[in-house]
Amino acid sequence: MEYQHIEVEPLTPTIGATIHGVDLSRPLNDRAFDEIHHAWMEHLVVFFRDQELTPEQHLEFGRRFGPLHIHPAAPYVHDNPELMHIHTDRHSHRNNGAGWHSDVSADEEPPLGSILHLHQVPPRGGDTLFASMYAAYDALSAPMQNWLEGLKAIHRADYSGLYGNHTPQRASPQSTHPVIRTHPVTRKKTLYVNSGFTRRIDGLNAAESQRLLQFLFEHIQNSAFQCRFQWQQNSIAMWDNRCTQHLAIWDYFPETRSGIRVTVKGDRPFC
Repeated sequence: MEYQHIEVEPLTPTIGATIHGVDLSRPLNDRAFDEIHHAWMEHLVVFFRDQELTPEQHLEFGRRFGPLHIHPAAPYVHDNPELMHIHTDRHSHRNNGAGWHSDVSADEEPPLGSILHLHQVPPRGGDTLFASMYAAYDALSAPMQNWLEGLKAIHRADYSGLYGNHTPQRASPQSTHPVIRTHPVTRKKTLYVNSGFTRRIDGLNAAESQRLLQFLFEHIQNSAFQCRFQWQQNSIAMWDNRCTQHLAIWDYFPETRSGIRVTVKGDRPFC
């Protein structure tokens, strides 16, 4: 696609791009939206700088991609569960996004994408790593790819007490998804297991499952599959949960990192 309304600056040959020349607080015409969507599908995760969005504008942008997903357990702001609160400070006992994961993959219909707007960032640190699961799949040998395509994995979450006094809406979601899924837009194969939610390979005994998952969890951490985003105030990151994983680094204690995430509903993964 020839971009006429945006400028796209790739971060790496594999994953990630910064989009310039667009103000997301203003309504997007269809052509500009199509260009953003195309860049997102091509680069898997895209970033925007200096975006001063109200919560309503954030919601409006997210809804251009589809109905919004409500997290099973996370706190939210402005009395709207579609506005997930991402916040870590000196009083936090955990960091949102710690460990490699694809958002809420324990749901039967995991979200297709997440749009995070950070309003406050630490003076140093707080980067997020993103990894391409297309690249992770492609780097496997053909025999391993063929074997994995016949397997399914159990994804499970336990949100009890994870967010302090905030009562989960669905404390323990669990679903079974293919280990290798097909992206519904690009039709590419992608590795779909993650250490945050994948608990067991269906049909294998406990030892076999543990060894295989350990191998895959280590495999996806290859730096050749990754890009790294350095946040600034009012930056936005938008990632495709169907073909990426991410890891938020908590190296800024006792500083504060805070913002809002809007998440777009997805469909049930298929082989």
